[in-house]
Amino acid sequence: MLYVGCDLGSTTGKVVIMDESEKILGSSIVRSARGPKKTMEHAFQIALEKAGITDVNPETGLPNNVFIVTTGYGRGAVENVNEEVSEISCHARGATYLRPSTRTIIDIGGQDCKVISVDENGRVLDFQMNDKCSAGTGRFFEVMSRVLDLSLEDLASEALKSSKPCSISKQCSVFAESEVISLLNNDVPLPDICAGIHESIARRIHGMAFKVGIEEEVVLTGGCAQNKALQKALEKRLKMKLGQLEGDPQLAGALGAALFAKEKAHKEA
Repeated sequence: MLYVGCDLGSTTGKVVIMDESEKILGSSIVRSARGPKKTMEHAFQIALEKAGITDVNPETGLPNNVFIVTTGYGRGAVENVNEEVSEISCHARGATYLRPSTRTIIDIGGQDCKVISVDENGRVLDFQMNDKCSAGTGRFFEVMSRVLDLSLEDLASEALKSSKPCSISKQCSVFAESEVISLLNNDVPLPDICAGIHESIARRIHGMAFKVGIEEEVVLTGGCAQNKALQKALEKRLKMKLGQLEGDPQLAGALGAALFAKEKAHKEA
């Protein structure tokens, strides 16, 4: 039996294929295509190729002996799956699997941000979620990088050069964009603007984390988790070092879904 987790987010689709021993046979991260179904098909094909799995059902394109759990925004929009699980539960399960000492998870996705409190077994105790606006999300980074004519990687690397981050007070992306343009017109150094952008996101996340209650260790998941400037800004704001996951933090949700797939398949057996 193969166990598959598919995390269909707003900007990327992730797939993890796992065997009975919980060894990851193949995984993939792809940009979201025209709808969750297309995204899943693309991500699944790549993960199957990496796993070296060629024996698939010609009608579905899936292995016959497989149990699939979907999560993320598009989890209810695809066919031939066994179960759906919320992304909050899946990120909690995946992060604590990769780092058992995890007690607080900050997941920054393309269009939302979550702060999740978990126990030693990866069960969700409490969470806060921002999905009403782009402040504190990957979309906010994309808007700011476009305004500054920088790649996301350069936005982070410039921020790390700053010794005096500027203050960006507006939380709304539209108003923050105007604020950044004003800073540029006033000849504020680019590294200080970039650092200010990261600190404004860290400030928003800190407010959410305060409501949940921060308990060490704190880890990042999602596409922004490997942003070193964001890590630095969060550590400054939270006054603690962040834990590092033993694996790709962007796959945490799909990994958690695969672990749920194994658990649910065994219960049905």
